Formats: sequence, C-alpha cells, structure tokens
Amino acid sequence: MVNYGAVLVAAVAYFILGWVWYGPLFGKQWMKLQGMDPKKVDKSGMGGKLAAAFVANLVLAYVLAQYVLVGNIGNGLITGFWLWLGFVATFSLSSVLWEKKPFTLYLLNNAHNLLGILIMAAILVSWP
Repeated sequence: MVNYGAVLVAAVAYFILGWVWYGPLFGKQWMKLQGMDPKKVDKSGMGGKLAAAFVANLVLAYVLAQYVLVGNIGNGLITGFWLWLGFVATFSLSSVLWEKKPFTLYLLNNAHNLLGILIMAAILVSWP
C-alpha cells in the first residue's frame, strides 16, 4: 500500500535537491554545458515549468513507492539504484549519443537523478 504522505515528502525532497543542484551547486556549470547564456535566459512561464517538474516528481515518487519495501533502507537504496541504472541512466544516454550533448552534462544530470532517487527511496522505505 502506498503511503501518500511519504510520496509527497519524497517529491518535495527531490524538488529541493533540484533547486540546490541546478542553482547554487552546479547552476553555472550546467548552463555552460547546455550552451546557455545566463544573461539571456527566458524566465517566462517559470511557475508553470516548476509546477510541471513537481508533478513529475510526484509521479516518480509514486512509481518508486511501488517497488521499494517499507522498513528496509538497504533494499530500498538498492532498488532505487537499479531502477535508476536500468531506466534513467540508459534512457538519458541518448542525449549524448544522438543530441551531441557533452558527456559531462550527462554525468551532472545523472548524478542528480541518482542522488534524488536514492533520497526518495530512503524516505519511502523509512516512512512509518
């Protein structure tokens, strides 16, 4: 049975991680790897984009909750890792292979995705 409180907290945690990751930690590096000029960033519609990103986080947390077992953080982290490796890391490799994005960008994005999924898994398995 899915704990919706845990799903919500996991989604919020992933959202906060994204804000920190692509903001103060690696924001400038990410923009450079994307080929973006910070002075020319179009911020219009940012509220809608953030809302859509949060809904995506909710979906990810809900789906992850279907696979992790409550109470066993080790198994939850292992499950999160394998789901990341099998679906996220492999799928997003196409950005390097076909879109000619830098491999460093792939690593930066996937480190965020892995850490976020592991945080979500830890929250989902340890929630009472």
